[in-house]
Amino acid sequence: MADDAKSPLDRPGQVPEVAVSRLPQYVRALSQLLADRVEVVNSQQLGEMLQITSPQIRKDLSYFGRFGKQGRGYSVRHLLVELQGILGLDHGWNVAVVGVGRRGRAILSYPWFTPAGFRLVAAFDGDPETVGQQVGELTVRPIEELDWAVRELQVRIAIVAVPSNQTQQVIDRLVGCGVRALLNYAPVMPLVRKGVRVQNIDPVLALQSMTCYLASEGLGPD
Repeated sequence: MADDAKSPLDRPGQVPEVAVSRLPQYVRALSQLLADRVEVVNSQQLGEMLQITSPQIRKDLSYFGRFGKQGRGYSVRHLLVELQGILGLDHGWNVAVVGVGRRGRAILSYPWFTPAGFRLVAAFDGDPETVGQQVGELTVRPIEELDWAVRELQVRIAIVAVPSNQTQQVIDRLVGCGVRALLNYAPVMPLVRKGVRVQNIDPVLALQSMTCYLASEGLGPD
């Protein structure tokens, strides 16, 4: 990957987070195009696939470098490789799951982590009846093993699916073990120190943001 594609993220504030958040969409679309044996794509075609305007796509990509030639579009394979490198998807990431209730089991059974570059290497739970069970390809470990196992397995990313009242404590432990990115499924906003990234997944908040648009169109319940 070219150096100019990496430098913007080395300077905080240079790239809007919303632009970074769209890169995985571009990777997914380019992967589909490559599977369909499409060799070249332009921003208009990519925009039609993703319902994003072509000027927005060109602006997003410009933060990371120059990947195409005006009037000729982008090489699908080249752009895919470059964006995968920017996202750190050119090597695998070890991921731990903490909390093996219904949501945690669904996460562990999800088949698309490995193809996307994420290896689920450990699962933890505090319930003695859950510990030792086989879920997906992993045997659930006791929460007491979290600290040394996370370090031993070089986990940098964790998915947290514990009850709300345990979330902050679990995240603090994970960060203390070297985890720097967390996907949080509890309906609370945990506090983390600078340099740690948290993505909170709350379907209720997502639904509430959509009802705003429905209400504005007079589509509320009868």
